[in-house]
Formats: sequence, structure tokens, C-alpha cells
Amino acid sequence: MFVDQVNVFVKSGDGGNGMVAFRREKYVPDGGPAGGDGGRGGDVVFEVEEGLRTLMDFRYNRHFKAPRGENGMSKNMHGRNAQNMVVKVPPGTVVTDTKTGQVIADLIDHGQQAVIARGGRGGRGNTRFATPANPAPELSENGEPGEEREITLELKLLADVGLVGFPSVGKSTLLSVVSAAKPKIAEYHFTTLSPNLGVVETEDNRSFVMADLPGLIEGAHEGVGLGHQFLRHIERTRVIVHVVDMSGMEGRDPYEDFLKINEELKQYNLRLTERPQLIVANKMDIPGAEENLEEFKEKVGDYPIFPISAITKNGVRDLLFEIANQLENAPEFPLNEPEEEEEERVLYKHHAEEQPFELSREDDGTFVITGGKIERLFKMTDFSRDESVRRFSQQMRRMGIDQALRDRGAEDGDIVRILEYEFEFIE
Repeated sequence: MFVDQVNVFVKSGDGGNGMVAFRREKYVPDGGPAGGDGGRGGDVVFEVEEGLRTLMDFRYNRHFKAPRGENGMSKNMHGRNAQNMVVKVPPGTVVTDTKTGQVIADLIDHGQQAVIARGGRGGRGNTRFATPANPAPELSENGEPGEEREITLELKLLADVGLVGFPSVGKSTLLSVVSAAKPKIAEYHFTTLSPNLGVVETEDNRSFVMADLPGLIEGAHEGVGLGHQFLRHIERTRVIVHVVDMSGMEGRDPYEDFLKINEELKQYNLRLTERPQLIVANKMDIPGAEENLEEFKEKVGDYPIFPISAITKNGVRDLLFEIANQLENAPEFPLNEPEEEEEERVLYKHHAEEQPFELSREDDGTFVITGGKIERLFKMTDFSRDESVRRFSQQMRRMGIDQALRDRGAEDGDIVRILEYEFEFIE
């Protein structure tokens, strides 16, 4: 089964907790604080694996969770950093944030990596909080929670040449005679339900990858037929080979077919019309095809046309030579180049633009505080220690939460909630 789009959940590792500890060695006077920092949580990293061809593995495993960092230890020992979780994806995978629609990474080359979710930093031990005023603090941080996000993986095939055309014009047959691929071939529409790839080698030892893409019909750009599901695979191809049934066996006009398919490509993505396009006039062994070809040539204009018969292999050799020639001059992945810098920026944008907090009020009068920054600070606070609680309340005051609550009418004894925890507002 060919799987080319899937939603998955990723979570990087939480940081390890910092420790509260003190030195109590016999000959060390004033030992002082000795709590170590927690280790960093593991990142979730996607890496391109050349041998993969589909996103099939993600169909059965949709959750990826990196390990958390080790907690800090006494004697100022730092907790161990967690190993990154490396997830293999096929070349041509585009990773998008499901909620925002933002492209996180576009993975093409073998071994290319992208950090999809960054691990949380380790919490600081009490050694880090020692000051002249408080030389022995009983204060440490919990580890920073790792990032979690829903992402969409979309596979765009990395074929050099894409075969397009209406159903049953002979695309699969052509692929089967020029390569070792064995696509399913039958006399009904939409025999090909998933793209087939084949490596083609010409007689002068040039080779390229050809994809037989499922048949398009009118309205495909709006999702009619197999629609968008496979139009996305044409985006990556450098040369488009447009297969036309010149016999008109099914009562269709070859020129009308040609115009309709090109309109679908244009409606889906205007840049597809900039690709080199070759027209293959197939089924020339059937009576009436020659007359249709002459009429077709008059209407179509400047496009290079190659009359062939995929069954008898007539004309196939010259077609392959011309495709190889076109590939030598065609740019690689023209859709990807302008986006490269943007993707890098998106990839490493961490907590830069988030709001510190938002304040709302529920029907029962409870004040609810939300926001990435305040929730992260809350999770990193050890509420079992009074010093940590005092520090958190000071952080809230510095962020302006106390004043915001007063402005919204909060009074002594009102309930305030962060995540699932509730506490009273004390004036």
C-alpha cells in the first residue's frame, strides 16, 4: 500500500529535575549547597533515509516521544542528557505543523536532518541559586517540559519525469516497457491507484527516475477523481511527459484531452506550466491514429510530439533520448529553492513570539491563566518547597499577572486556576 500523507504526534523529552542537596563531609567546613542540574531532554529529529519510498511506517506508529533527561544528583553531579530520537522518513517528505499550517521542514537529500521538537532544558540545582544573602538555598527547578506538536507528513515523490494524462491512455504500459517496474495494467479507468516509480536507462547509459501518476480527469484540482491526492506528486518532477491516446478509441478528442489536463495542472499550481513538457502520442499502432495525429499537430502548435506505440515499442527509443536531453537542462526542484531560508528560520523559532500569559474568567467566577511561558514556569516549579513557591509568586508578579487580576476585579479569596491547579488570590 502506498501512503503519502499522515498525521502524527511528536513530543520531545522533558528536562531532568534539578536537585536540592548539601555537602556534609567530615573535613569540609561550610560545605554549602551541592545539588546538580538536570540533563537536557532528547530532541525529536527527522532524518531522510534513501531506501524508504512511502510513509507506511507512520500508519501504524503515530506517536513519537523522546526520552527525558536524567535528574541532577548530589555532589554537584549533572544529570545525563537524553539521546535524541531519530525518526527515518523517505526523501521528499514535507513536515507541516497541523494547527498553524506552517512548513517546519522539507526533507530531500539522504541523511538530511531536521529538529521537529526540541527537548526541554534541565532544571537548575540549588547550587545555582546560592547568593551572598542566601548561601544555602533550598530551591531548585524542575526540568523544562519538552515541546509537543501535531504534525502532518506529506510525501512528494522525487521523480525526474512524471507521466500525466487521462486514465487508460497507456502511462503504465509505457513505464513497464522502459523500466523494470511492474505496474498493474488493465482495461478500465483508474487501474493505477498509487504512483509507480521506475528507473529508466537509455542506450547511451543515461538514467532517470520516471513516475507513472494516476489518471487525471477534469476537476482534479478541486479533488474530483483521485484529484489532489496525486497532483502533489507532479510538483517535484522536472520534466512532464503528457501521454495522449491518439487512437480516440474511447470516443474522446485527443486535443480536448490535452487542453483539459494542462488546465488541471495550471489550476493546481501555475508553476507547473513552466516545466518542459513533451507530448507522447500513444497507441499509434491502432487504425485511425495517423489521421488524428495530423489533426492534433495542426492544433497544438510548438510542443514536441513523439508518436509511439508502447505495446510494439515503436518510437520509444527516440522519446527516451529526448527526455534525457531535457533533464540535462531542467532545473532541480524549482519549487523548493526559494523556500530554503524560510524553512530554516521556521525550524529554529522556539518560544520567540508567544504571549507571556492570557487571563480569562469562567461562568463560576474562576480566573483562568493560560499561556506558554507561564505554564512552562509553573511546570518547572517544585511546589513541595516553600522557597520555590515564593520564587514562582515573584515571577508572576514580575510578569504583571497580579496587577492584571486586580484590573479584572479579582478580590481576596477568589479562585485562580493554572492548568488543572487552583489556588486563592490573596491581596
